[in-house]
Formats: sequence, structure tokens, C-alpha cells
Amino acid sequence: MKVLVIQPKIGMGDMVIYLPYIHAISKKYNSPVSLLVKENSRARDLLIDDDQINEIITLERTNTNTGYHDGLSGFFDLAKKLKEKKFDKVFIFSSSFRYFLISKLAGIKKISQYPLFRKKDNIVTSAKIFTEHELGLIISTKPILQLNKEKIEKSRSKFTKEFKHICLGISASGPTKRWSIKNYIKLCEKINDIVPSKFYIAAGKNDKELVSEIFNSNIKDNCTSFKDLKIRETLPIIKNCDLYIGNDTGWLHISSALNIKCLALFMDSPVQAYGKYSKNIEIIVPEGETEETTTHDTLGAEKISFDKVFDKSINLLIN
Repeated sequence: MKVLVIQPKIGMGDMVIYLPYIHAISKKYNSPVSLLVKENSRARDLLIDDDQINEIITLERTNTNTGYHDGLSGFFDLAKKLKEKKFDKVFIFSSSFRYFLISKLAGIKKISQYPLFRKKDNIVTSAKIFTEHELGLIISTKPILQLNKEKIEKSRSKFTKEFKHICLGISASGPTKRWSIKNYIKLCEKINDIVPSKFYIAAGKNDKELVSEIFNSNIKDNCTSFKDLKIRETLPIIKNCDLYIGNDTGWLHISSALNIKCLALFMDSPVQAYGKYSKNIEIIVPEGETEETTTHDTLGAEKISFDKVFDKSINLLIN
């Protein structure tokens, strides 16, 4: 059976979070599946070594409705493209009626989809309930990023054993979700005083000023930036790290899926949705908040306790 999975959310983090359910579908049908995903999911980089993925089809839609698959013409173009591939079954991780109609027009006989027009809810809970119901299986929420062993070993050979190695996730999808870069610099300096460490700066193209600030600090000689690397090139490096420390960003979810211990700072995003699906993730929330109350519009960046972050970081590094 030729199976398609439609995952229309943006961002690396969401792509990683959906992996347990995509893998479960592949295992159920004993065959790699095809994915229809947006380019900024970075699926081509993240899943390059995944033997349960047969093909990645780019969904070209934008928030400004200017993508190739937006509008009426985009609707028919996408349906035509999928029809040519002759899929037997589709799983749609969305309640959009548009994807249902496209699948129908593409001639896909078996369509499984979230309930139509459903309001937003917990991303993990929605995917788990949907996939377990469709497959008749219990599915772990913990994602696993498959990675070529030779790549891991090659990267490991460049790591020095006298240091701990920390992936530092300073990036974020918005300023309210980002802990101050000055706090990160101070944290690196204090960690290095106690546990000699190398820091790998995980940041995006929009974070050049933040990266520059780190490389103008006293800790610069202990730092390496990912700025000139492709996502796929960072994966073996992260895999060999001892710890991730950082904001709720795509790098957090990548690190967790590579089975790295993670210390995640949640200040303006829902912990229950993005921080509780894996035992690899430990959470710090703003002072006065709980994991239940920390969500969108919490605006708690200034209330993340430096001492708590430092103490937990040291504890995770030495235990």
C-alpha cells in the first residue's frame, strides 16, 4: 500500500514532534511513507537518514497566500501532483477541509483525518489520539531522529574528552520566547568555571547579533557556531553533546529526539504541549508560574531564575 502523510505545520520542532506517529504509520503498513510538508519544516535535513520515509513532497503554502499551492490554482495543482503518485491511503494531521478535498480529487480512496473544523488544542495529544485510533495501537510520544552511525562516530572523533559538550539553544520563534543573551553568556562562564565545557551555538539566520555578542565575550574561545552549517550537518554534533540548554525552539526538540538530556526554558509557550512529551526534557518556568500556567502570553522571560538554570545545568552535567 502506498501511503501519504500530510503534516502542514511549520517549523522543525513540530516536524520532530510528529515523528512517533509517522513512524507508527510506516510500521503498521510495513512500508516507508511519503510526506507532504512545508519547506521550513526542514524535513529534508532532519529525515535524511530515516529509512521509514520514502519521499518528501514540498507543500508550498505561505501566510500571505502567495505560495504555489495557495489559492484555487494551487489547490488543483497540488491535487494533480498527488494524483500522479497514485497513493492508496492518506493520513492528514490537520482538520482543514482543503486537504480532504485535495485528497479526494487526487483519487486517494482511503482518507484518515483529524475531525473537520476542530479548534486548536494540544499538538501532541491530538496526534496521539488520532493515530492510535486509526491504527489500533498504543504509541509512545517520544520522537526518535534516525542518524547514520558513521556520521555520529566521525563527529565524535573530533570531541575532546576533557570537556563537557553543550548545545546552547539561543534561538526562538519570537523575542518573548528568548532568554537574554547576556544571561546565556554569564551561564556559560559560570558553568565553565566548574565544569570545563565547549558550547555549540544553535541559532538561525536572524540571530546574527546574538551570536556576535557571544563571540565578543570572554567565553568565545569555548564556542562553536552552527551559523555556517546545514541542519543535517549539526545533527551528529548535537548527538555527541552531553546536554542541551536553551529556549523552547526547534533545537530543543531536535536534541530531545537525538536522546540528549535537555534543559528547556519555557517563558511564553505552552509547557503541556511542547515540554512534556519526552522524559529527555526538564523544564524551568518563570517564577510564580507552574507548568500548567506557562503558555502563550505568559511573557515571563524576565522571571526565569538564573540560579535555577545554573544549578540544574550543573546537576545534569555531573549526574
